[in-house]
Amino acid sequence: MIISLDWIKDFVKIPENLSAKEIGQKFTLATAEIEGITEVGAGLEEIKVAQILEIEKHPEADKLNLVTFKFEENAIKKVVCGASNVRVGMKVPYAPLGVRLPNGMVLEPKKIRGVLSEGMLCSKQELGLEEESHGLMELVADTTLGTSMLTYLQEMPDVLIEVDNKSLTHRPDLWGHFGIAREFATVFEQDLQNRFDKKWEERFTKMFTTDKSPIVPFVEINCSSLGYFGLSMNNVKVAPSPNWMQRRLKNIGLRPINNIVDVSNYVMLELGIPLHIFDRDKIKGEKLVIKQMNSDGVEFETLDEIKRKLIATDTVICDETGPLVLAGIMGGLSSGISDNTQNIFIEVANWKAADVRRTSARLGLRTDSSQRYEKSLDSQLLTRTMYRTVELMIELLPAAKVVGKLEYAGPAISNFSPLIIQTTVEKIATTLGHPVSKENMLNIFRRLDFKVVANGNNLAVEVPSYRSTKDVEVEADLIEEIGRIVGYDNIVPTSPLFRAVPVAYSNTQKFHQKIRNFLIHSSRAFEVMSYPMVGEKLLNRAAWPYDNALSIINPLSNDFCMMRNSLIPSILDTVALNQKNYTEFRFFELGRAYVKNAKEFRKEESHLGVAFFSQSNGQYLDLVNESERLLSSLNVPYQLAGKDKKFSSLVIPGGWMGAHPYEYYDLKIMGKNYGAIFSVHPILLREFKIRGNLAILILEMSAFENNNLKDKKKYEPLSKFPVVEFDCTVVMQSERSISSVLEPLSKLKLKELLSYKIVGQYDISEDKRSVTIRTIFGDKERTLSPEFIKSAEGQVISALSNAGLPLKE
Repeated sequence: MIISLDWIKDFVKIPENLSAKEIGQKFTLATAEIEGITEVGAGLEEIKVAQILEIEKHPEADKLNLVTFKFEENAIKKVVCGASNVRVGMKVPYAPLGVRLPNGMVLEPKKIRGVLSEGMLCSKQELGLEEESHGLMELVADTTLGTSMLTYLQEMPDVLIEVDNKSLTHRPDLWGHFGIAREFATVFEQDLQNRFDKKWEERFTKMFTTDKSPIVPFVEINCSSLGYFGLSMNNVKVAPSPNWMQRRLKNIGLRPINNIVDVSNYVMLELGIPLHIFDRDKIKGEKLVIKQMNSDGVEFETLDEIKRKLIATDTVICDETGPLVLAGIMGGLSSGISDNTQNIFIEVANWKAADVRRTSARLGLRTDSSQRYEKSLDSQLLTRTMYRTVELMIELLPAAKVVGKLEYAGPAISNFSPLIIQTTVEKIATTLGHPVSKENMLNIFRRLDFKVVANGNNLAVEVPSYRSTKDVEVEADLIEEIGRIVGYDNIVPTSPLFRAVPVAYSNTQKFHQKIRNFLIHSSRAFEVMSYPMVGEKLLNRAAWPYDNALSIINPLSNDFCMMRNSLIPSILDTVALNQKNYTEFRFFELGRAYVKNAKEFRKEESHLGVAFFSQSNGQYLDLVNESERLLSSLNVPYQLAGKDKKFSSLVIPGGWMGAHPYEYYDLKIMGKNYGAIFSVHPILLREFKIRGNLAILILEMSAFENNNLKDKKKYEPLSKFPVVEFDCTVVMQSERSISSVLEPLSKLKLKELLSYKIVGQYDISEDKRSVTIRTIFGDKERTLSPEFIKSAEGQVISALSNAGLPLKE
């Protein structure tokens, strides 16, 4: 949000010895962060009106001229100029050497093609008046020479302060210049010139009659209205607003439109309460109804000439024909002010913050009004806003007349009961850790418009209505008010005195940390964190079903429209992104998956996803071996099993074609398939444009991650006797699952067979592949004889051959 220091000075005197930068620094420390400061009119005082006397061709450049001019009676200069519209006699802006132009350029002595130029004749662009312009700015012919451009343009020097909106989210009172001025008065210890007092309000109550009003508002039950004032005026004439108003609106960043619309914007920027003005002759009937739509699909064309579909919960202001205003957000085109408007109806209202935010987010329509209503505005300020609007209308349009009375509809706001919070001087000083006198506290509260009743050091603090909507609620908030005005930079920091006790981790946290330690240090994998929100586009690319996924009502975009029900699509997306920069990598993610649940609406599952990728080497067997090592280190009892239709997987949906049919293991834990290890199918790799080999482990851990899995490892001394390794390579059909290769060995009743695993594979032809199996034999009591070893190897070969896995010749 941009605030004008010139506007602020209408309500409070700013110390003249402070620079704009110092003002910004003090405001940042006390109230809200300043993002930038711009000085309007900077340099214009030194830029003078000059008249061209003579034009000569530049001796070294065909497109440049040497222009002689005077900007005072006896002050004649010469500059190099390339403007095409230059001519003798015209009056133009002249910037002398050393001047800083509004666009930031500082003029220094410079030779252009060998000729010294004594300053610059300026265009509108160089003066900051237009974003783009061609040629010199031609001034009115009878303008006095030497007049400053600040005077010529009727500009007033101003300092524009850009405030970070996030710093004001909790302060609805700071979304107008009057509220900001109150902060300035407190920060700089000045008195606030509150012209909007009771005496000022009494002037306007006399304008209202008891006559019947042309338009009467009516609020239906269950709509989002927190108060609705309406007032009719006749004999208005649409015209441009005065220069002072246009200048202030432009400085803030709003485009002046006409006097009626500009008044509504001006009051909003001054007092922080939005309002809307109707062309009353376009309202059908004598009543405006504030209500919810109660049906979906109605089209409504807003002032920006865009048709939007409304839903049943949207609050609108309607006449006999239908909606005229989308409450708290934007008016309709059908009732807007036009050049022919003669009679108006002024609406000043307040709306429930959550309702405005919900409708604004759904429609993607964020306006100056909706931004303010989302902050929870104060209904007690509505009458002040209406009176200020009437004051400006009569000032700009003396012939305008108020018709009827000030109408009100909605919940009662006259019986407001202020919030009173009890505290003490000692409590404030002790909490801040800084000595603050009672007198200083009372002075700060007074400047902030808090009323205080002091009984000794006990303080009963009455919170202003505009600070109690969502900001100041408890004693700690009062302490914060004193602290920020005293200045946190003035409070000497001290170390808190407490016993440092290590945080106790839960079983789940310990389990996750073990996973991280193993995968990072042993498997050399990186941890990644992806968004829990995904879009239909990603899920469709992954051919991943999402009928059980949770949809988001107000998504940030179509790419984040639902909560993920698995990590697998995110893993594929991450691999596709990183393969452009790396030929081989490993990563894992510990994250949540979200699925629909009939009893609890939604269920959150704790998932582990691991990905091994290489552009040249197969990764499936490496991942299988690492997964076994991981589960063993976690003391999780598991069993590797091939696909079995009798036991469905809890992590891979039935019918999903993304897993390789022959390079796949189910991980059976506690009798259920809580995990899977697989190579990604080549078709899916092509869909994600992944060039290489990708294997994925997916594990659902919710059922056992919180169990206290004790270390079951027992110390065993190293065997005194040597072990024997035996590698054999068998041939199998390509369509056969690789997980079936080890099944025959698991059935061998040979106690000396200590372990067996697959150590390699490669394709022989389109329909055959070779697989190398490593077996290890040993005995703790003796050295195996050559005869026994030969017999054991024969049993391994026989078991494999009987299973249709002959030795490779």
